[in-house]
Amino acid sequence: MKILVTGVAGQLGHDVVEELEKRGIEAVGVDIGEMDITDRDGVEACLRRTAPDGVIHCAAYTAVDAAEENEELCRRINGEGPRNIARVCKAMDIKMIQISTDYVFDGRGERPWEPGDPCCPQSVYGQTKYEGELAVQETLDKYFIVRTAWVFGLNGKNFVKTMLHLAKTHHTIRVVNDQFGSPTYTRDLARLLADMVVTDKYGIYHATNEGDCSWYEFACAIFREAGVSVNVVPVTTAEYGAKASRPANSRMSKEKLTEMGFERLPSWQDALHRYVQQLKEIAGDPEDSLG
Repeated sequence: MKILVTGVAGQLGHDVVEELEKRGIEAVGVDIGEMDITDRDGVEACLRRTAPDGVIHCAAYTAVDAAEENEELCRRINGEGPRNIARVCKAMDIKMIQISTDYVFDGRGERPWEPGDPCCPQSVYGQTKYEGELAVQETLDKYFIVRTAWVFGLNGKNFVKTMLHLAKTHHTIRVVNDQFGSPTYTRDLARLLADMVVTDKYGIYHATNEGDCSWYEFACAIFREAGVSVNVVPVTTAEYGAKASRPANSRMSKEKLTEMGFERLPSWQDALHRYVQQLKEIAGDPEDSLG
């Protein structure tokens, strides 16, 4: 089996390629240099040339605040990009996994979001990711849509790295305490995607590490795990301020994974421990790994 993975230079794409190769599955990782997903003809040429059995589409525009001022670019990448890939997957009769986000929901309430709940995105980022979901659903029968949240991994920027970096220069760090969700370690998510891509259990899924917390609680856990001493102050979303609207409730139900026979991800605390240990192994000190 051969799988093409987009966004290989990013956090998730990097780990997906690594996981597939570990299992003896041929993985072809591409980024914008090899396949610009906004270039319809280029996408077709790359997929025809590669001739994969499936695509795991990890590439995306993920700068949530910047998206508010770059709506056209964000839409081309998050909305039209998946459509370009899905169109060719349909013509080649191959499966596609589209990575999506909790931002497709309005973020209200407290109960975990179900895969079939109505979508009502509140930001440009969320809206364009939802448009990407619709493009895949309208084009393909053989698709998986996997919504995830609060992602952290070795490649690229993430909340864990940001917190450790800020701790180098700040004695006090303000962190939002009224937004709740579940962190997701890319290594754990990559394992699930590799499990999923070899099946025909198509549909919409939610996938994060188990358990939930606020960003403030997550930050405190990061510093405890890394052995870093810093004063963390909880603030409200309004006090913190941000250009784009953030969901207060990003909790997502993973029951469908169990129902369909997929192994769910470990707890976020376990994932964070393994991630910080990984950073320590690479740099000797988790803070130094930030460069």
